[in-house]
Amino acid sequence: MNARAAVQRFGKAVPSIRKNTYTRKNLHNIALKSYSSYHEKNFSALYLAPLWLGGVAYAYVNDSESAQCEVVSSATAAAAHASHASQPHDPTMKEMWKEVLAKLNRIENAVANPKRNIDNLACVDVVLGAQWGDEGKGKLVDMLSKSYDVIVRVAGGANAGHTIVNDGKKYKFHLVPSGILNPNAICVIGNGVVVHLPSLVKELEDLRKMGVDLDGRILISDRAHLVLDLHQQVDGLNEERLGRNKIGTTKKGIGPAYSSKMLRNGIRVGDLRYFEDFQSKLRDQVTFYKENYPDLNVDVEAEIENFRRLKDYILSITVDTIAYLNNAHVSGRKILVEGANATMLDIDFGTYPYVTSSNPSIGSVCTGGGISPNRLQGIIGIVKAYCTRVGEGPFPTELHDANGEHLARVGAEFGTTTGRPRRCGWLDIPQMKYSTMVNGFTELNLTKVDVLTGLEKVKVGVAYWHQGKKVEGMPSNLQVLESSQVEYEVMEGWQEDISKCKQFEDLPVNAQKYILRVEELLGTHIKWIGVGPDRFDVIERPHPLQVAYKH
Repeated sequence: MNARAAVQRFGKAVPSIRKNTYTRKNLHNIALKSYSSYHEKNFSALYLAPLWLGGVAYAYVNDSESAQCEVVSSATAAAAHASHASQPHDPTMKEMWKEVLAKLNRIENAVANPKRNIDNLACVDVVLGAQWGDEGKGKLVDMLSKSYDVIVRVAGGANAGHTIVNDGKKYKFHLVPSGILNPNAICVIGNGVVVHLPSLVKELEDLRKMGVDLDGRILISDRAHLVLDLHQQVDGLNEERLGRNKIGTTKKGIGPAYSSKMLRNGIRVGDLRYFEDFQSKLRDQVTFYKENYPDLNVDVEAEIENFRRLKDYILSITVDTIAYLNNAHVSGRKILVEGANATMLDIDFGTYPYVTSSNPSIGSVCTGGGISPNRLQGIIGIVKAYCTRVGEGPFPTELHDANGEHLARVGAEFGTTTGRPRRCGWLDIPQMKYSTMVNGFTELNLTKVDVLTGLEKVKVGVAYWHQGKKVEGMPSNLQVLESSQVEYEVMEGWQEDISKCKQFEDLPVNAQKYILRVEELLGTHIKWIGVGPDRFDVIERPHPLQVAYKH
C-alpha cells in the first residue's frame, strides 16, 4: 500500500462511514495495514494512517453513533499492539509510532466528545525547560506566539527570567509571559504562579515605557497566591541560617510564599476584593512569621496601604483564569503554555533540595492552569547545546577549565533575575533522557549552538558511572550523583560563524553531526536550532515524516 493508495482509501472512508457500513473489523484492518507499512518501510503510508482515521472520526462525530467509542478505541488498541510487537530500535521509527498513537488517541478523544470540533481538540501546546533553567524558553515562545491566541504562565514567580532581543531592544520578563510581544495575544498568569504585586506592576510599567501595548492583554488568576515583602525577607533569613548548606535561592520569596500556600494560611489575589478580610489575613500572616523570625522587620500598616493603592488596578485585570482558559479552548482558540524554571529544578523531580518550590514540569499545566491533560498536543523541550546552572547543587558535567570559560563568556551566562554568573558544562544526556521521560517531549529546541563555535573539540556526557558500575536513570541520592564519573563522547568542533545560517544544510558539517548525534541519543526530534541571540536566529527543521508526507 503506497501513499497514493492510502490517500484514495482515506477519501472513500468518509462517505461509507456516513452510511454506517464501516465496521469495527475495517478499522482494525486500517491499523494493521499501518503496521504492515512499517515492515515495508513505507513511512508515508504509515504517517497517513491516523489522518485516515481522522476522516472516520469526523464522520462518526457528525453522525453521533453509539458504537463510535468502541470502534475507534479498538483501532487505537490495534495500532498500540502493532507498535509493541514491532519493537523498532531506530529512534526515528519510535518517534513515528509515538506520533501515530498520539493522533489515534486524539481521535478517540474526539469521538468520546462529539460536540467538539475535532480540528480544535488538543490545541494546547507547552514549552518547558529541560535542564536547570535559562535554556531560552522565552525566545521560542516569542517566536511561536504569533500562531497562538493565548499565552499562559502556570508555575513559579519572579524567580524566573526570560530575555528577548527584538529590533535591538532587550526585554526582560519575570512574571509577564514573554508572548506579550505578540500584539494579538492575551497573556495569562495562572493560579499556580505566586505573584509579588509590586514587581508585577513595575514590570508592566517598564513594558509600557518600551512601547508594548498592554490594554486588555494581561489577566491574572484570582486564585494565584501573593508573594509578600515578608516572604522575601524570610527567604533571605533562611539562606543565612543554612550557612554553608544554603540552597542558593533567588531570595524573591518564592519558597516561603509556596510554604504559606501549603500551610493554608496564604493570601490570594482574589482576596483583595474583600479588603477588610484581606487586612485580617495579612495581619495574621505577619504574626505567624514574627513568632518564628523575631528579626523580621515588617510595618504591617504600611503594607496594607501599599495594597490599598494597588488593588483597584490589580482587580481590573483579575479573572477566573481556569474558566477563561477552558472556555478559550472550547471556542477553538490556540493556547501556548510558557514554562518557567526547568525540570531539574522541580520540587519533585529535580535535584532536591537544590530545587525551586513549584513543579515547572508537565504536571504544572494541569495544576497551575486548570487544563486537562487530554487537551495537550505538543510538549516542547528547550535544551541548551551545553548545560548551565545557577546557584548550588550537583552538576555532573560542570567545567572548570578554558572550555567552561568559553561557554560563559561567549554565551553571556549571567542570570536574568539575579545577575549571578551561571556555572557551565557539557550537554548531559542522562539528565536529558530523564527530563524527556518525565515530560514526554514531542520535539526539542536546541538553543545556543552558536556558543560552541570556536571550540576545537565538543563533548557530550553519555553515561554516569558510580563505583565501577553504570548508573541507570537519574540518581535520587545526591551523594551518588556528585561522586559519579561522567562518560563522554568527543566530537570535532567547528570554527565557522553560524549566525547567518537559515537551513540545517547551511551549518558546518561538524555542527550538523553534533545535532544529529544529540537527536539520536535522545530519540526525540530536534525541530528548532538556535544559531544566534536575535529573536529570529533560529533554524526550523521539519520532522522527516512531515517531509515524506509533503512529497
